[in-house]
Amino acid sequence: MAELHVTSATNPRLKAVAALRRRRVREDEGRTVVDGYDELALAVDAGVVPDLLLHCPELMLDAQAQGRLVERVRALGATTIRCGRAAFEKVAYREGPDGFLAVVPVAGVALADLDFPPDPLVVVVEGLEKPGNLGSVLRSADAAGVAAVVAADPATDWGNPNVVRASKGTVFTVPVAAAPLSEVLDWLRGRGVRLVATTPDTEVLHTAVDWRGPVAVAVGTEKTGLTDEALAAADERVRIPMAGRVNSLNAGVSAAVVLYEAVRQRS
Repeated sequence: MAELHVTSATNPRLKAVAALRRRRVREDEGRTVVDGYDELALAVDAGVVPDLLLHCPELMLDAQAQGRLVERVRALGATTIRCGRAAFEKVAYREGPDGFLAVVPVAGVALADLDFPPDPLVVVVEGLEKPGNLGSVLRSADAAGVAAVVAADPATDWGNPNVVRASKGTVFTVPVAAAPLSEVLDWLRGRGVRLVATTPDTEVLHTAVDWRGPVAVAVGTEKTGLTDEALAAADERVRIPMAGRVNSLNAGVSAAVVLYEAVRQRS
């Protein structure tokens, strides 16, 4: 079957891709978009099978080398559409697109379906609103080799294209789930996972606790931190030492600092 070549952004296929900007559409269809060569390559390496790939050789950094990813995705059974530059730029999510935009299943499983090693290191993010922060947490989690990232009472969804982009595609390499906080707390207790909450309102430094064994680190929003319910449920509370005038770090940075202390102890 010959590949379709599209030059107009009003093409129905492209309009359907653009509709995935809306969360309701993503949730109804269970689909999202991966915008970018690196992100798509990582997702495919992780076993993601795209439904559709829009590609624009004019925008690729190296059309000959990167074109192999188009062939790889087509071999997986995806429909591929070659787009003219103007049409592609109209439907792309990022400024300065690099010629790759794929429709893929949204990442994530039910909380009960997360599969753990014997002594998991877990990240719980409560109420994070900014996709960039959630993506940053995912990149740190991937680098630290965590067992899962769980969003408690999430304000954004795993399929948000900006989460996918900010995570550099690691939303597909780290097991993820989302649930109400009460369910997350019950799930942790039922599996014997100790909960360590990050908060500036404690004298215990993040380096002073034992991060070995099954443990989860909880991170809240920059504006309000963790809720009282999450703090009350924690087995321990820790803070990152702060020498400046502010009393907290970006959520993604906080998660990275604490995770690498855990990695140091656990290794």
